[in-house]
Amino acid sequence: FRVDRAGGRLHFVNQQSTEGRNPVHLAIDPSGRFLVVTNHIGASLAVLPIAADGALEPLVQLEPITGPVGPHRIEQQQAKPHFNLFDPSGRFVIVPDKGLDRVFSYRFEGGRLLSAEPPFVAAREGAGPRSAVFHPSRPLAYVVNELDSTLTTYGFDAGTGALTPLHLIPTLPPTFTGNSRAAGIAIDADGGTVYASNRGHDSVAVFRLEPDSGLPTFVEAVPTLGRTPRFFTLAPDGRLLYALNEDSDSIVAFDVGDDGTLHTPRQVAACGSPVCLVFSD
Repeated sequence: FRVDRAGGRLHFVNQQSTEGRNPVHLAIDPSGRFLVVTNHIGASLAVLPIAADGALEPLVQLEPITGPVGPHRIEQQQAKPHFNLFDPSGRFVIVPDKGLDRVFSYRFEGGRLLSAEPPFVAAREGAGPRSAVFHPSRPLAYVVNELDSTLTTYGFDAGTGALTPLHLIPTLPPTFTGNSRAAGIAIDADGGTVYASNRGHDSVAVFRLEPDSGLPTFVEAVPTLGRTPRFFTLAPDGRLLYALNEDSDSIVAFDVGDDGTLHTPRQVAACGSPVCLVFSD
């Protein structure tokens, strides 16, 4: 879609097939010339060139993801990549896979994905890696694990794309004994706070990152005033966090304090099953 800068309206340009089922996430490489898409049920990554006018060109690579499945009898019957994230340099893409309990690393060269060395890091059995962020200034990546509601910190080798496990911490308070699954993740621009959402506990967990190590410490889990916050995001200035409650049809804003904690929830809008929100530049 082309954006009308004056009014914000969208105008259809074109479409292309990702040649897979249930595409769930996409990212544009730093050059702006390629789009990488995760086919969740199709268990593959699609690469599509972007023309000078913004139109999508036909797919040039379909990279399958395979491996032994995890132990969860319902959620881990096949590979289920859920996210693809470029590292700060744009030279690598990391892909958490919920079905295989692995986080894959790829080099991105000439518009193609090539397996890094090593090609993946194994998560805890049954963890279900889902989404990831990179630290803005440290060689660290944070991955939220859906099935066991944990947050893993990995060291990231900017030369090879390799991930090294460093730390694991729950996204839920110790007093919660019900069923919940983690979903989204975000990090503030200063690299001082990481956030993760919980579906079931219906909250956004706040983690303070230690200044010396970058490792997270659990601070609190703030209710989102709705059900199933599949996604949330920080405003461009970092002063508000928007939680999207998929099953109660609402988008709720929280003021973000100077210490990264969340305050003064305010209902912003009713919205049918919101699952993603981005800001215009």
